[in-house]
Amino acid sequence: MTGFPSPNLRLRALRPAAFGADPSGERLARIRRSPHFANGVFQNPPGTPRPDGAMLEFAKASLRKEDRVRRAPAGTVPVHATTLADLAKPPASGLRLTWMGHSSVLTEIDGQRVLFDPVWGERCSPFAFAGPKRLHPVPLPLAALGPVDVVVISHDHYDHLDMPTILELADTDTLFAVPLGVGAHLERWGVPADRLRELDWHESTKVGGLTLTATPARHFCGRGLRNTQHTLWASWVVAGAEHRVYHSGDTGYFEGFRDIGADHGPFDATMIQIGAYSEFWPDIHMSPEEGMRAHLDLQGGAAGGLMLPIHWGTFNLAAHAWSDPGEGTIAAARAADARIALPHPGEPFEPAAEAVPSEPWWRGVAVIPAGGWPAVGADGAADGPRAADITRTADVGDPRTDTAGDIQGGTADGSGEPKPVSAG
Repeated sequence: MTGFPSPNLRLRALRPAAFGADPSGERLARIRRSPHFANGVFQNPPGTPRPDGAMLEFAKASLRKEDRVRRAPAGTVPVHATTLADLAKPPASGLRLTWMGHSSVLTEIDGQRVLFDPVWGERCSPFAFAGPKRLHPVPLPLAALGPVDVVVISHDHYDHLDMPTILELADTDTLFAVPLGVGAHLERWGVPADRLRELDWHESTKVGGLTLTATPARHFCGRGLRNTQHTLWASWVVAGAEHRVYHSGDTGYFEGFRDIGADHGPFDATMIQIGAYSEFWPDIHMSPEEGMRAHLDLQGGAAGGLMLPIHWGTFNLAAHAWSDPGEGTIAAARAADARIALPHPGEPFEPAAEAVPSEPWWRGVAVIPAGGWPAVGADGAADGPRAADITRTADVGDPRTDTAGDIQGGTADGSGEPKPVSAG
């Protein structure tokens, strides 16, 4: 006699594919053996506890009309026009970075191609009809990018792990390096297990001549309505024969950056999260000032190497002005006498080059703040147009601004974190 399916099986069958899959079997057993897993969840490094009950105030701030206007570009974001042609030439120095927007970076390093957190989808959401949408197009189609040796995922939030992008990459020969537990999502979406390298913090894997190491971060995880904290979040070190780079993923500032730098640095370039920060979640996202502090820690306290700011400019995920992360990074770099790059989305550059992109390009398409833009000088990374030379190019009522339905409210678990159903 055939029995009826269990309620759990029926619910699992109704689960949207974009939610991914929960770890099970040996994968779950490995998670439970991790030294970073305790009391049924992955644990963050020590740091400032999250404030509770702040999301209601955040939602109120997000809905204020005067604040919403500043949260999106006032004109068309200038995307680099010749990305495909530029990438056809090998990097002269052996290291080239191409910021595709948000946290997606193509890193060409010592003859290998590494793609961090690729998100080519229109929304960072499990649904095509709701959730934060792109503020600029991708610089080129994913298929035009050419062969990629390894895709690196920092964690499973929608603005870092995009199911449509993974589905397209699943049909290629690329390998995937992911934090512990994240492989369950990729397997559900058609990535064969033999193309997965699933790592705990401090574990490494070899891809060609590169060593990829998962390193700690302060964040959280989750894609569904229920956040089980059974997938790890990580920053990443990629080291080749001649160069080494660091990608922060999403993280709050913590003392562990010094340890990562001591163990794996110094770095030719760091890719550091500096956007979607808020006083309401200070320990899971960094401000530009904290991002610069992390960069210096990773470099052993010296202003060496180059910092590429990431996790900004592409999706509207916090209450701060769209232009604030870029402006804050300029100010932090000038204060630290540090070298930064400010490329348009899709603009390749070599960190070792004498000149790297350094113009505050967003000023031409952002709402001018009260009092105008901060002064810029002729002393390096902050060079750019004066406030008087910049005018708004579109009405502030840009249709790409998030609607009320796009703004996350409530909490995931009473912790003050954004709901995992939204981008993290």
